Amino acid sequence: MKIRSITCFFDPTLPDAENLLHTLTAFSQDACGRLIRTGYEVQTVRLASTPFCTWPGDWLERACELERQSRIAGFQYLSVGPALPTTLEAYGRIPELLAAADSLFATGAMTDCHGEISLPAVRACAEAIVRTTSISPDGFANLRFAALANVSPFTPFLPAAYHANGDPPTCAIAVECADLILDTFRAAESLTAARQDLLRALEAEAARMQTALGDVCTQFAIQFKGFDFSTAQYPQDWCSLGGALEALGLPAVGMSGTLSAAAFLADTLDRGRWQRAGFNGLFLPVMEDSVLARRAAEGALSVRDLLLVSSVCGAGLDTVPLPGDSSPAQIAALLLDVAALSARLRKPLTARLMPIPGKTAGEKIEFDFEFFANSKVMQLPADPLHGLLAGDELLEIRPRPM
Repeated sequence: MKIRSITCFFDPTLPDAENLLHTLTAFSQDACGRLIRTGYEVQTVRLASTPFCTWPGDWLERACELERQSRIAGFQYLSVGPALPTTLEAYGRIPELLAAADSLFATGAMTDCHGEISLPAVRACAEAIVRTTSISPDGFANLRFAALANVSPFTPFLPAAYHANGDPPTCAIAVECADLILDTFRAAESLTAARQDLLRALEAEAARMQTALGDVCTQFAIQFKGFDFSTAQYPQDWCSLGGALEALGLPAVGMSGTLSAAAFLADTLDRGRWQRAGFNGLFLPVMEDSVLARRAAEGALSVRDLLLVSSVCGAGLDTVPLPGDSSPAQIAALLLDVAALSARLRKPLTARLMPIPGKTAGEKIEFDFEFFANSKVMQLPADPLHGLLAGDELLEIRPRPM
């Protein structure tokens, strides 16, 4: 198990923003040192701001300056938060932001502050995905963009991370623990034992990290939001969440039984006793998980399978390779399903979709990137919507009464 990120959050529009950034730098260095001395590998330290579309002045200029300042301060990545349905023109600026700085992440909200789906915002996210695809020949820049549905502030995983306007600086920890889950499930002799052993291990790790941090948050006046044990993985079989699900007895992820295995793991995480931030659910990033990438290439795992599993776990569609000629209208149809599922279940979901230029469904894809496994382009089961679903309304979908 590793710490994927110590993520710090702040509002760059506050009068003392420069001093706050200096404080967060000192805090992150101290916290990182304490965790390393306890035996953890800390992979990154990241910064997340308030939604860029709420900033005064030129958004691109301010984002580039903040990205420059954050790198100098020692943060490897910066998330500038979501474009919001109340500021539709902001979605069109996202490809410019991503093209201007390669350590910058941004998102687009598909739902408003009341949880209603903005049909124009869904289409704007789809347009942003298609335009971002052309930033580089391989379509890689879409790794730094996600469409969000009902995602709250203080999620420590990027791209979803953002801060609440006007709030004081905070932090949260994103954990890479797919290897721990895999080892636990392989060793268990029953589902009951698998659940109990995993909870015992995760709770022990949370307590150990909390002890290591000690009073560092109080010392720097930084509010600690908690831990996100969202099963982040590394693209080798020893750290595969797909492998962990198959260790429960699945023939292959994507086949019948996948939903049950995912529900079992998600329910187990829900029972954990630790201070929580973000999703604390399942990530199923196709290209970041060797087993998921393999099952997608074999045809066992489809986009519809991933959407189905999103109904019982925590994140949505992640690093999904799509045909390079996918149109904004096709992508919008898929995004609307993600948003509708989020609204109906009142759960946060994201969609990080990656059209691969020049590639069609079934073609091999290879990236020279440590955190991606080789796979094949997945079929996009979508055609453009028309009629009422292609309108400009706010769509209210209420959860089913219990």
